[in-house]
Amino acid sequence: MPLNVHITPRRVIGQRSPMIYGHFIEHFHRQIYGGVYQPGHPLSDEDGFRTDVLDALRRIHIPILRWPGGCFVSSYHWKDAVGPERQPLFDKAWRVEDPNTFGTDEYVKLCRKLGCEPYICTNAGTGTPEEMSDWVEYCNLANEGRWARWRIANGFEKPHGVKYWSIGNENYGHWEIGAKSAEEWGRLVRESAKMMRHVDPTAELSAAAIHDTAWTMNLLRTCGEYIDWISIHEYWDMMPETNHPATYEQCMAFTDRIDHSVREVRGMLAALRLDGRIKIAFDEWNLRSWHHPNVHTIRQGVGKDSYLTPRDKNDDNSTYTMADAVFTACFLNAMHRHCDIVGMANFAPVLNTRGCIYSDDNGVVLRSTYHVFDLYVNHMGDTVVDLWAEGDMPQMTVPFKWGGERTVDCVDLLATAFSDKPGLAVAAINKDAENAHTLHIPLDAPSAITLLTLNGDSKDAYNDVGHEGVTVAETCLGVQEGCAEIALPPHSVSIIRIG
Repeated sequence: MPLNVHITPRRVIGQRSPMIYGHFIEHFHRQIYGGVYQPGHPLSDEDGFRTDVLDALRRIHIPILRWPGGCFVSSYHWKDAVGPERQPLFDKAWRVEDPNTFGTDEYVKLCRKLGCEPYICTNAGTGTPEEMSDWVEYCNLANEGRWARWRIANGFEKPHGVKYWSIGNENYGHWEIGAKSAEEWGRLVRESAKMMRHVDPTAELSAAAIHDTAWTMNLLRTCGEYIDWISIHEYWDMMPETNHPATYEQCMAFTDRIDHSVREVRGMLAALRLDGRIKIAFDEWNLRSWHHPNVHTIRQGVGKDSYLTPRDKNDDNSTYTMADAVFTACFLNAMHRHCDIVGMANFAPVLNTRGCIYSDDNGVVLRSTYHVFDLYVNHMGDTVVDLWAEGDMPQMTVPFKWGGERTVDCVDLLATAFSDKPGLAVAAINKDAENAHTLHIPLDAPSAITLLTLNGDSKDAYNDVGHEGVTVAETCLGVQEGCAEIALPPHSVSIIRIG
């Protein structure tokens, strides 16, 4: 039976921030070195940035890019990677040597090339509030103080103007260097925020949190008046030690309650009457966690074959199928629905590892998730409007990777309008691996209908070097009146343009 879908553009749910399409890059494996930054490579520009990677990133109009970590940042001292005299460091988080040739100035230069906002995550592991505030001084003061003058001496007369800063990464976790108790964390965040604001009162600050009542409520009570954002992270298909990706059906089970972290943190903000002032930054997320065995464990791997070489498995392009695309679209739909409280989200990472782009010495591969961002960024509207489905939503029962089963809706729908032009854009996701589902959309007036559909020839289709199994097809359905009938193929993500 067709699903009757009603859209009420006059009932506005909220305005979507463009920053929910943000991304993240870390000093891990081939994300920076051998990824976006390869001085001397034939495809690199005069500043050492891969032009093919930059072109792909520009196409999805990245609004904000979080850096330098991630776990990396919790033993990173920014001053070692600034200026002409740089010494390599041994990265204790990932157990590799980092040459320190890519630091703050190179990162800001990358952001300027992309036209995106920089978002710096500070060292709250082995770092101090003073070190964090010195970083703000280096980036944002015009000419006052030792660190601003150092920036000028390094060839950057104008301030970098970094507006967004995160105090720490996942300092609640035992795996993080410099992990803190809830009480320790509240005090550190408060003192860091005070010093950072004394340097630049216009900076917007976030602090790491988790959907754990004791941790987050203590943070909010201690620091609620000092911070603008609360930062949360989540990966669903956890594979840090064993690289065994979930099947398509298991990934669909993860779409059940995909927004639980947002709802739980929203509740804590509301309980303390902070939901009108503090927004949520979902600043690390992806379906699949990064594979890095024997480094976040008590007993460390001995020999690089036990902890370093296995990271290459992250770059097996056959892993990133329509399951990843469908999940990513479901996540973005959920963040749109929470647009009143979620003001930022950062896909982790943007390049290599589990990124939406893969690079090697010869070029780039656009993975299935890349095309989801391309569709949403370039075709969805910025105003979330009311949509409801009449009748019974088709459902399916799928296996849960960690045991048991989950029942989930087959179709996920989101309607948007445009603040600068007429028309509607509907994101229509068919999670069903086997069956097409049909939508009937009543139209108030004759309207031109265009359908853009991301799909492959199977649920396990993927893109790789010399292999393009996942593509976007555009179909003009002409002017329709009365009711538009739209067929959603199995395992697909579609954008329906109306008007």
